[in-house]
Amino acid sequence: MSLIQVKGLKKSYGQVHAVRGVDLEIAQGEIFSLLGPNGAGKTTTVEILEGFRSRDSGSVSVLGFDPQGRGAAAKVWRDRIGIVLQSSADAGDLTVVETIKHFSGYYSRPRAVDELIHSVGLTQKEDALIRTLSGGQRRRLDVALGIVGNPELLFLDEPTTGFDPEARRAFWSLIDTLKNDGTTILLTTHYLDEAEALADRVGVITNGLIVEVATPATLGGRASAQATISWREDNQVKTLKSDNPTEVVTGLSQRFSGEVPELIVSRPSLEDIYLEMIGGARE
Repeated sequence: MSLIQVKGLKKSYGQVHAVRGVDLEIAQGEIFSLLGPNGAGKTTTVEILEGFRSRDSGSVSVLGFDPQGRGAAAKVWRDRIGIVLQSSADAGDLTVVETIKHFSGYYSRPRAVDELIHSVGLTQKEDALIRTLSGGQRRRLDVALGIVGNPELLFLDEPTTGFDPEARRAFWSLIDTLKNDGTTILLTTHYLDEAEALADRVGVITNGLIVEVATPATLGGRASAQATISWREDNQVKTLKSDNPTEVVTGLSQRFSGEVPELIVSRPSLEDIYLEMIGGARE
């Protein structure tokens, strides 16, 4: 079942066509990553889905509701979604537990506060002031506030910007836990390894249009792209591209009578494919 359905979405700012006809479907229970350079229409698209921005034309359904709707239905709809923005400015003099308890009061079926604090790894920090938290701990609190209402759908905007590698991996584990609990997640990120590690599918948007939607492993024909084989011979690193790398490696192994010096076999990375698809646009 699709929780998000978008058809012919368009949005302009004066003469600037930010979104020029986006079609998109996101299934229940998946992690979907929307990738694109700055100015590609990614933020505008997501803000329309979140109900923060109006559209010019096209149809949008999020959890069966038009995000531009108002009234009692809109309040019920907002009770079913969670949003984690790039940055937040909550009161630094409140503790973690005070903050989560405060926000839980906005929802009809909030998660148990103690359980939530444990699930995001902040048990040892529940009585700490927000201003004393590290960057990684602060981001975990942001996620706690995003899921305190037990949302069916969670929007994550650049969740690990500024994280060190250890904190990023810990955060990825948390996102996997949310998915296993049944939460559908729409993730935006500039980190291609993050999209590859977390997303079931990725969509690439550039110049206001979705270029392709696929799994990270198959995006842009990546799985069937030519492999690059490199090895050292005659004191030089030699490279060769081939559709049949196994045949090439077998031939090299026979020529060297066993181990091939400094042998590397690789296909294009997700970053290689992504940069090609967006035409080298700068992030």
